[in-house]
Amino acid sequence: MRRTRECHSYKFAIAAFAVCFSTIMQPGCGNSSEPKPAPAPGTQPTFAHVVLVVEENHSYGDVINNSSMPYLNSLASQYGLATQYFANAHPSLPNYLMLTTGQMEATTDTFTGTIDDDNIVREFVNAGKSWKAYLESIPSPGYLGGDSGLYVKRHDPFAYLSDLQNSSTQAANLVPFTQFASDMANNALPQYSFIAPNLNDDAHNGTLAQADSWLETNIAPLIANSAFQSSGLLVIVFDEGDQSDINHGGGQVACVLIGTKVKPGYKSTTFYQHQSLLRLIMASSAVDNFPGAAANAPGMTEFFAAQ
Repeated sequence: MRRTRECHSYKFAIAAFAVCFSTIMQPGCGNSSEPKPAPAPGTQPTFAHVVLVVEENHSYGDVINNSSMPYLNSLASQYGLATQYFANAHPSLPNYLMLTTGQMEATTDTFTGTIDDDNIVREFVNAGKSWKAYLESIPSPGYLGGDSGLYVKRHDPFAYLSDLQNSSTQAANLVPFTQFASDMANNALPQYSFIAPNLNDDAHNGTLAQADSWLETNIAPLIANSAFQSSGLLVIVFDEGDQSDINHGGGQVACVLIGTKVKPGYKSTTFYQHQSLLRLIMASSAVDNFPGAAANAPGMTEFFAAQ
């Protein structure tokens, strides 16, 4: 396993990383109460389209039942809500990388290295599955450079992967978010769609109300789409909680599962982190070679009715 990394001068970040890393191996770390055991598993369905939307930097209590986010809360009430879901670390990038490689890989948002570890792109390619990252405000398709305007590289975990840096074909799957609507209209959505709104629309710089409005404008058409209703799964998750919330490394965050196969109004009390969501995305796409911590992470099959 080979990785090149930048040098980090921030001792506090290294210390935080050590605490956060322990949450992979010891789920109880950082929280005074032990997580509840997983319920009896349901059936893991597969989907023609799996969509992940990542929002930013707000804890569960900021989001759920907040009148500033009526649309997201309506989805949480109607579909599935993970009430004991925790991010892995602070700051953002380690969480995005956990959702991609099953490892946190970096300790700060200023990481500039190349990641050679196994990852979701490699496994999807090996399995013959399609994928795209729809990135709002990315300067151009296939862009692998640094921050530009409202686009920030740390919210685009794919740009760090050697799989893209060594392949213009794979890099071409990084596209502006404007392409999402056209792909949906043309029935051309890939197996896996990763969606990152820009800094103003993901609740990082903008308000929760602005993020909620963005979701309703851009995601409601997906949920209403006939192809998605037939065989689609959507997950909306926050990358990390408030900076002061260090439970289990990155704080408690909202994670909502939406789709016709999700148990209506279901609320899970099982402890999950981003490695379980990576596992779910891959299992829902009929890919079962899970990278990193996803290999041993609890599955999220309880959200689906037994078939």
